Amino acid sequence: MQIKQVDVLKVKLPFAVEFSHSLRKRLYVKNVIVLLKDSSGNILGGGEGAPRTYVTGESPDTVIQNIGEIVGSEKFPWEINDIKAVKDFIDTLPESKEFNASICAIETALLDAFAKNRDKRVIDFFSHSHFSNSITYGGVLPLGSEELVIKICSLIRKAGISDLKLKLGPDYFQNKSLFKLVSEQIPYGYKLKVDVNCAWDKENGVRHIPLLKENNVSIIEQPMVSGSPEMPDFSKYSGEHGMVLMADESACSMSDIKELVSERSYGMVNIRISKCGGLIRSIRIAEFLRASNIPFQIGCQLGESGILSAAGRSLSLLCSDAVSFEGSYDKLLLAENVTKDDISFGYGGTAFQLEGPGFGAEVDVSKIERMAESSVCFFNKR
Repeated sequence: MQIKQVDVLKVKLPFAVEFSHSLRKRLYVKNVIVLLKDSSGNILGGGEGAPRTYVTGESPDTVIQNIGEIVGSEKFPWEINDIKAVKDFIDTLPESKEFNASICAIETALLDAFAKNRDKRVIDFFSHSHFSNSITYGGVLPLGSEELVIKICSLIRKAGISDLKLKLGPDYFQNKSLFKLVSEQIPYGYKLKVDVNCAWDKENGVRHIPLLKENNVSIIEQPMVSGSPEMPDFSKYSGEHGMVLMADESACSMSDIKELVSERSYGMVNIRISKCGGLIRSIRIAEFLRASNIPFQIGCQLGESGILSAAGRSLSLLCSDAVSFEGSYDKLLLAENVTKDDISFGYGGTAFQLEGPGFGAEVDVSKIERMAESSVCFFNKR
């Protein structure tokens, strides 16, 4: 397979509703899409990165700059004859988290293109030791106004989802009201975890423990900022009350993961494909966590388009032993998408292997170009 052109586009994806957590309030997101083309201008494959400054320090502009450096490398695989060429190339790229969304965008495009060229699915080129034909996604409830939470709860009820994550902030009384509102709006039985997005200190976390126990919460995602000196004490205290802390913003790379495992403050990790540098690195992180007897979740970035949703689906199916899954929220979250097919999950959060080669998503170029704020092209000059 010969690649002649790499198009990199910064796209603005509008949300169907406002979506908030303790670190951001958003009406849209800006992601970076990579399209690989042959000598005739035909699209070989597509990839996506979802840079979030508060997670990996990346922005759409730094991602585009990094992709330029990656594509300009002498080792960039303009010609790919086997999947090993892609995997070997990824191993040459920086381990720093400031490159993760960039690597994810170019890597998912390369994997998608190569698999489509061979008329196979991307998952065919990876171990099936933990593969399943279907998985069940959970839902995420935002930190926001009562009106917004009621609207999202209505969508969750209609979708029949019973695995929920509630975004919390630093305000105890606001959080208490959120729990009450959710219990009123979703009357059927559900499993609930919370995501704090670094909003607490130890004192605030300790104050929340009785409230969490009262609402049958046993998993707290990223309660404090990365490297907080209060984490070990809060981890011990929460553990004594039956709580498990899940690392997210603190776990963006293999080096992060290894450090967390040695420190033992976190008992669980959230793997997100863009945050962790693509499919290959995410799978390796999952393998390391299994060997370390650390459970993990397969999550997603807020505002993934159908391209990343499809790649996340492949990761989820290959890691069916994950504790829970998040993603494929396309039609629930986005006002407009960039793929021709809807990648959203079905009733109850059930999702299956996507049809078609590659990651199973066909990009809609006209939509991508309409939503693009900027674009740059790189050509094979060899």
